[in-house]
Amino acid sequence: MCGIVGLFLKDRRLDSSLGSLLSDMLVTMSERGPDSAGIAVYGKPTLGQIKVTVQSPQAEQDLRSLASDLEKAGLKSSVEIKNTHAVIDTTADLAMVRVFLAGTHGIGHTRMATESAVTTLGAHPFSTGLDQCLVHNGSLSNHNNLRRELVREGMAFETENDTEVAAAYLTAEMAKGKNLREALAGALDDLDGFFTFVVGTKSGFGVLRDPIACKPAIMAETDSYVAFGSEYRVLVGLPDIERARVWEPEPATVYFWDHAAAA
Repeated sequence: MCGIVGLFLKDRRLDSSLGSLLSDMLVTMSERGPDSAGIAVYGKPTLGQIKVTVQSPQAEQDLRSLASDLEKAGLKSSVEIKNTHAVIDTTADLAMVRVFLAGTHGIGHTRMATESAVTTLGAHPFSTGLDQCLVHNGSLSNHNNLRRELVREGMAFETENDTEVAAAYLTAEMAKGKNLREALAGALDDLDGFFTFVVGTKSGFGVLRDPIACKPAIMAETDSYVAFGSEYRVLVGLPDIERARVWEPEPATVYFWDHAAAA
C-alpha cells in the first residue's frame, strides 16, 4: 500500500519548480502511506560544500553540542536542529545526503509499514551509496539471506528493513562496475518477492517492477519530464499532462533515464 512518486526533468527551465511539483505529488499519496514520508531531490552540487542529515530521538540532548564538537575536531560546519534531526552544512569530506528545493530529479515515498517498525529508520528513501536513493512498494521474501551475502561483501546495514537490502544490492552491483540500468536488470534474477522500485542516482532515474507486477504503477513522459506515480491522480497537476504519453510500466522491464548520457 505504500505510495511512490518520481519526477525526472528534461527541461532545465523547470528545475526551480521541482520541489513544488514533487511535494504536491507526494501529498496526494499520503492516503497510501500514513506512517512516514520521505523525499530525495537531486540538484547541481555546490563545489566543496555538502549537507548531511542526522537524527536522534533525543535531538536536543544529543545534537545541541554538535556544532562545537565538529569545530573542536577542525571541521568548519553549521548545524540546524529540526525536531529529531539536524542538518549539517560543511566543507568536510563526509558521506552526504543532499536536500535541495530546486533540482533536476527527485523521488518520494509515503510508507505503510508492514514488516518493520514505524520509526525514522524505517522511512524511505533508503540511501546506501553516494548519491543513490531508492523507494519501494512491496515486500522482499529473500532479504535476510541477501543481507547476509552483502555483509560478507562488506556492506553495512542500519535497519532490518527489506528496502535497505534492495538499495544495498544495487550499491554493491554498481561497485562492481555496472551502471544503474544493469544493476536493476540483475535484481530481477536476485530479488524474490513483490516490488516496484524507483531509484535516483547523481544523474539517473530508474524504474523497475517485478515479473508479476501486482503493485500499481503509472508513468507519463513529455519533452519536458518523466513522471512516476503509484496512482494516476499524482500526475494530474503536472505541466501539459494532457499531452503526455501515459502508460503502465511493463513487468520485469527496466526503465532508465540519465542526464549524463543525454549531455
